[in-house]
Amino acid sequence: MSKYITVSLDKRGVSCVAKLLEDVAPRTCTAVWDALPLSAPVFHGKYARNEIYALLPAFAPADPGKENTTITPIPGDLCWFSFDSDDLGNPAYGYENTTGTGTTGAIVDLAMFYGRNNLLINGDQGWVPGNVFGAVTENLEEFAAACQDLWMGGARGETLTFTRL
Repeated sequence: MSKYITVSLDKRGVSCVAKLLEDVAPRTCTAVWDALPLSAPVFHGKYARNEIYALLPAFAPADPGKENTTITPIPGDLCWFSFDSDDLGNPAYGYENTTGTGTTGAIVDLAMFYGRNNLLINGDQGWVPGNVFGAVTENLEEFAAACQDLWMGGARGETLTFTRL
């Protein structure tokens, strides 16, 4: 039986439903499912284009490693990225303190892509493949409009939440 999650922008009161892609990303899906609910401040992508994401301290017993990776996510893709805090410490990323995310150690970036023409390349890191672990099945259009509002209106005070459906 398929597993579904809800992805929400809490302050904006909008959510979408995504199916976990357990057949192609079983380790990543298990890591996310077992940790739900997850919530953190949301950021809008600066380099990847049509992306929103949350940065969380590592929450899985082990990193899932690479599976079902892409550098060209499509609308509705949910992706997992693994970083070390030093990877994101450059103030050019736009985080509000000089130490980058304010977190040390392993960081999990859970992202949702809401539009086309995304390319996962970073000026400091080069190509940044992500594990595609979910696909939005409901309410992508309304959620995408809220993501665009996040880009133009600002992310301050907004949270991105992932919960079991």
